Amino acid sequence: MTDIEIAHQYKMLPIKEVSEKLNIPVSSVSYYGDYKAKLKLEAIEGDKQGKLILVTAISPTPYGEGKTTVTIGLGDALRKIEKNSVIVLREPSLGPVFGLKGGATGGGYSQVVPMEDINLHFTGDFHAITAANNLLCAAIDNHLYFGNSLGIDPSTISFSRCMDVNDRSLRTVRIGLSSEKETTREENFNITAASEIMTIFCLAKDIEDLRTRLDNIFIGYTYDKKPVYAKDFNISGSMIALLHDAIMPNLVQTLEGNPVLIHGGPFANIAHGCNSLIATKLGLSLADYVVTEAGFGSDLGAEKFLDIKCRVGNLKPAVIVIVATIKALKYNALVQKEDIRLENIEAVKRGLPNLEVHCSNMAKFQVPRIICLNRYDTDTDEEVEVVRNYCLEKGINFAVSTAYKEGGLGAVNLAKQVVELADKENNFKFLYDINTDIQTKIDILAHEIYHARDVIYSDIAISKINRLKDIGHNYLPICVAKTQYSISDDPKMLGSPENYTIHVADVRLYSGAGFITILLGNIMTMPGLPKEPNYEKIDYVNNEIIGLF
Repeated sequence: MTDIEIAHQYKMLPIKEVSEKLNIPVSSVSYYGDYKAKLKLEAIEGDKQGKLILVTAISPTPYGEGKTTVTIGLGDALRKIEKNSVIVLREPSLGPVFGLKGGATGGGYSQVVPMEDINLHFTGDFHAITAANNLLCAAIDNHLYFGNSLGIDPSTISFSRCMDVNDRSLRTVRIGLSSEKETTREENFNITAASEIMTIFCLAKDIEDLRTRLDNIFIGYTYDKKPVYAKDFNISGSMIALLHDAIMPNLVQTLEGNPVLIHGGPFANIAHGCNSLIATKLGLSLADYVVTEAGFGSDLGAEKFLDIKCRVGNLKPAVIVIVATIKALKYNALVQKEDIRLENIEAVKRGLPNLEVHCSNMAKFQVPRIICLNRYDTDTDEEVEVVRNYCLEKGINFAVSTAYKEGGLGAVNLAKQVVELADKENNFKFLYDINTDIQTKIDILAHEIYHARDVIYSDIAISKINRLKDIGHNYLPICVAKTQYSISDDPKMLGSPENYTIHVADVRLYSGAGFITILLGNIMTMPGLPKEPNYEKIDYVNNEIIGLF
């Protein structure tokens, strides 16, 4: 059966009953129909302080590692062993839904529902973020049109328009062509999930912090080299008006009727890859265990979760779960697609260095770890034993998840070990000192996480780094944008590459978000559609969406 057929087998609980599992007062719930709700920000004000469980993974492959499926299964399993838990996830972007990856609500019997709503418009949060972003862009060009009293140098404007669809044609465009009075300039679109407004949305602590961050968005420079920020346009009030409802976390449920908060959706390869801080803190105030995930492999989402989100939100993760699959290990051993389902014990062994690099990276943060093998039907017992023995030799906890086939029951062993690990002392620390300069932080990431030998900076990158130092933005966290398919900046370098050179192509100041984005290799912030996009498989027949999942 397809995921959607499985979902339709289950009868969803009224969302009021789901909110009662977290003891949320009715006055704090805004209902969006029978099965979705938004939670008002005052719901965060509880005294409880739950334990935070981060789910990450080894390097992604075209086959999918099932990180969200494991996250949902773990949350359901914790409830099965009578632990008060809540799952906190990112919202899916329409780009992958209609592009290559598809939806992001889990799979099989480990799903969140209503899956069609969540994967499409949901409660409109992405549209509100897109509107706020593009309102600011319109204000910038309107200012230029009416005389440019701030003296902005149009060639330095770095804040870009966005939309939540993959469209490579918008990577570079020229605007201002309809009137001689307009300022003609080059512009580029980001996908909404990579926009600074999305990041601000996900790192803001409350409405006032949101206002401060919106005010602090860097726009560009004046002709006399002074920085210009969004506050110079008196626009933050209007942007907050657009985001007022969106900033409230969304409440839905798993197939087993357990609570899930889904809020915010930055990509992890070109943004920081974590759900909203507001939703995470809400979860921690409502439950004893909060299970969350960070996008793509540990070199991207997890590192940013730990070095950026935990730093901003004063969070301390209790356990890190590293998801692996037999298929991914074979892929990193260069097994071809037509052979990926065939038993190949030696290939699994050759793929272990990729698992090793992610395990060693996470060890540097000094948080208890467990490796979870997301098992497929084609995995043999002998292949599974290779991974189990590796973990035994390394002294790392190991569990197998069959949540895709069995729901929460298939992750009970994982849940029990997570609870045990969460009770252990940990000495969580950040990878780098925030007070070191930009290049030092980049070098630490390049050597410690990406295992590169050298770092080469483009002339543009060096120029921008020096200018950021001049305007007082030297001591911010680093958010790396790079390929997700390798720990390096080259998607073809699989396994565990080392002794290679990292290429810093560009640098962008996200001062509202509070970090500096570093673009490695050929990474782009507006994805393109594949040759055979998912939208070709989707239809609407007899009042039903078909082919979406």
